[in-house]
Amino acid sequence: MAALAQQLTALRLALVAHDAKKAAMADWAVRHMRKLRRCALWATGTTGARIVEQCPALVVTRLKSGPLGGDQQIGALIAEGKIDALVFFVDPLSPHPHDVDVKALTRLALVYDIPMALNPATAELLIAGIVVEGERHPLKQGGAEAFASGNGDG
Repeated sequence: MAALAQQLTALRLALVAHDAKKAAMADWAVRHMRKLRRCALWATGTTGARIVEQCPALVVTRLKSGPLGGDQQIGALIAEGKIDALVFFVDPLSPHPHDVDVKALTRLALVYDIPMALNPATAELLIAGIVVEGERHPLKQGGAEAFASGNGDG
C-alpha cells in the first residue's frame, strides 16, 4: 500500500535528449539518481537506454525513439496530464529531421504549463526546486491550474 501511495504522489518526469546531448543527460541522471529514484520516469527510447545503462537502479518507461514518434508520445502524455515536468536536453547546433515534433513537444509543455528544462543548467534548478525530499512537490498539490489561477504558492 505504501508503494502505491508513493507512486501516486511521485513526480512524473519526462526525459528527452538529442543525440549530441545524450551523454550529458545520462551524466545528469547519475548525479541526481537519489532524487530520480523517487520519480516516475518516462524517456524516449535511446535516451532511456543510455540512462538505464548508467543508472540500472532507475525504473524508466521507455517510449519510441524521438524521430520514430517518441516525442509525440511524450507530448500525448503531457496533454493527458500524465507528465508533471519535462527535461529535454536540446542540441541547438545540429539539424533535426523531426524538428516539427520537437517544436510540438515544447509547445505542449508551454500550453499545459509544466516546468521544462532545455539544458543542464535549468535541469539543475528544476530538480532542486520541485523534487523535495520527504514532501510532496508543489505541482501535486493542485497542479499547474492552481498556479495559473492564483491559488498556488506563486
